[in-house]
Amino acid sequence: MKSAVVASLIASAAAFAPASQTARPATKLFEDAAAATPAAPVYKASPALPFLEYPPNLAGYAGDVGFDPFRFSDFVSVDFLRESELKHGRIAMLAIVGFASVDLGLRVYPTPDFMEGLTSVTAHDALVQAGSMSQILLWASFMEVFGTAALIQTLQGSGRAAGDFGFDGGMLKNKSAAQIEDMKLKEITHCRLAMLAFGGMVTQAVLYQTGFPYLK
Repeated sequence: MKSAVVASLIASAAAFAPASQTARPATKLFEDAAAATPAAPVYKASPALPFLEYPPNLAGYAGDVGFDPFRFSDFVSVDFLRESELKHGRIAMLAIVGFASVDLGLRVYPTPDFMEGLTSVTAHDALVQAGSMSQILLWASFMEVFGTAALIQTLQGSGRAAGDFGFDGGMLKNKSAAQIEDMKLKEITHCRLAMLAFGGMVTQAVLYQTGFPYLK
């Protein structure tokens, strides 16, 4: 009888004893801690400016060489920046042809009397005095309205690519995706070159007053 009582007491006490836990290996604990710690981002240098970090938001855009020293792409939409770059680059390409053509003697006939003897440099003031610049401003503003509307569509996620106005002059017809990307790269490269070149042309034209090719 006493044995039965003792056995029941031992069983009751065992019910309240904490369950034994198997100790986890130290290596497993370190592995869990390492997995929970996020890996540090890998530094990637800019191809154009190796001493600066590559701006990640430029990835995937035609002509990307990692050139964004002021990191505008961190706080301004790259679509907005690309639209602006293409617009000014296209204007610069046209401006180079027009600027040089005037100094090479190209005129619209019949030529108004006040335009006789003008160069690309002196034409600006003469056109302002004649009131022609107001017409240029009007047409430029008219084009800006359509350009701004298209840009807003792009920024709202319509799928329109920056700078795309649906006009390719037939240059992209029946072209593969790789060929289209190559044409985009060529355009942005010439846009950038034209913007630099036009600045140089105007500067030399004003400084030297020698006409095309604006060399002293």
